[in-house]
Amino acid sequence: MSNKRSNTGSGPSQRQLRVGELIRRTLADVLNRAEIHDPELNAMSITVGEVSMSNDLKVATVYVMPLMGSVPVESAIAALARNKAELRHRVVDGLTLKYAPDLRFRPDETFDRLDETRRLFSDPAVQRDLGAADLDPADDKE
Repeated sequence: MSNKRSNTGSGPSQRQLRVGELIRRTLADVLNRAEIHDPELNAMSITVGEVSMSNDLKVATVYVMPLMGSVPVESAIAALARNKAELRHRVVDGLTLKYAPDLRFRPDETFDRLDETRRLFSDPAVQRDLGAADLDPADDKE
């Protein structure tokens, strides 16, 4: 039997999802309890929206956003990047992984995409098209 398994699907594997969620929870707890020795970072309220893992689990891309726009997202990412080594150490302490993943911080744009989607659906032309699709006689084949 082969020990080499490949993910032939287009999305992340169950292991990538599970490890990403464990890292997300661990980072959220560490940031919530202000366990990092950086007063500037501890003064920020940062939410960790998602963590996506590379195929080999060696790189974790962490999507973060300051709560309620308390600080610019660039400042939060800079503070997290300055304390990357300590955050990485805290993550490794909480998990049993072969390698400590490298943490890369990116802005979480989920809410921006959600606002854009809402704006598009509220557009009168889109509403008209959606209404026309509901009334399409081709769908009423019996």
